[in-house]
Amino acid sequence: MIDPLLPLDELLASSPTRLAVPDTWQQGHGAFGGFVTGAMVRALEASAPDRPLRSLTAELCGPLVAGEAEVAIEVLRAGNAVTTSAIRFVQQGEVQAHGVGVLGKERTRDHDRAEDRAPVLPPWRDVPVAPLGGPSFAPSFAQHFEMRIVRGIPFAGSADATIEGWVRPLRPGVRRDAAYLAACIDCYYPTLFVIEKAPRPMATIAFTFQPFPFSGDPDAPLAYRARLVAADAGYAVEFRELWSADGRLLALNQQTFAVIK
Repeated sequence: MIDPLLPLDELLASSPTRLAVPDTWQQGHGAFGGFVTGAMVRALEASAPDRPLRSLTAELCGPLVAGEAEVAIEVLRAGNAVTTSAIRFVQQGEVQAHGVGVLGKERTRDHDRAEDRAPVLPPWRDVPVAPLGGPSFAPSFAQHFEMRIVRGIPFAGSADATIEGWVRPLRPGVRRDAAYLAACIDCYYPTLFVIEKAPRPMATIAFTFQPFPFSGDPDAPLAYRARLVAADAGYAVEFRELWSADGRLLALNQQTFAVIK
C-alpha cells in the first residue's frame, strides 16, 4: 500500500496502466475528488508530452477505493497542436471515474487577459487555519490540506451561497502544475453547505476544469472563490476559481453536485 504521507506530487503519479490510491485520502467511501481528477490530469499530460492540459471534463461514476486502479487512456485524436484523449480509472471491472482531456501546444499570447478579478481577501497569514484543514465535519482527506476560511462558514444558514478563502496542501512536493491545481480547487465543501443548517450528504457527479500556467510564490496558499449558480430537483451547479496570492488567475472549475438525501 502506498504511503499516504508522501508528497501530493508523488501520490498523483501513476504508471501508464496503474494508479495507487492511498488510504486516508477519502471523502466518504471513495477517494477525494481532487485526488481523482488530479491523477487524471497527471496521467493525461504524461501521455502527450509537450502538450499541457487545457481542459478536463470528468464524471466521477463511483467510489475509487484505496488500493490499485487500472488506468486506460485512449487517444481520440492527435492533431498538429491539440490532442484529445479519454481516460478511465477501473476497479474490479467497473469504471469508477471517466474523463476527456484536451491538451494543446501554446499558440499565441496576443489576447492574454482575465476578465474576472481576484477575490479581495485578507492576507493569508492573518486568517487562522481551520481545524483539520476544514470544519469539524471534515472528511479524511482534509488532514492533508490547510484551509483558511474567509467567507462561507458551513451550516450557517446563510442566504449567500458563496465561499472565499485560502488553500494549500501540507505536503505538496515539487511540482505546481495542472494536477496540483485540480487537487486544490476541489478541497472546499459545496456552496450548498453554506445555506444549509446541518450536514447533508452530497456528491460531485460532473467536473469541468480549465488550468492556466502557475505563477506566484509556490509555497503560498492559493486564493479560492466559489459561488452557487443554480440548484434544482436535487442537483446543483457551482463555479470555482483559484488565484495566486498576487492576483493571477490559475484555474476555473464548474461542478455539478447531487444532493443524495
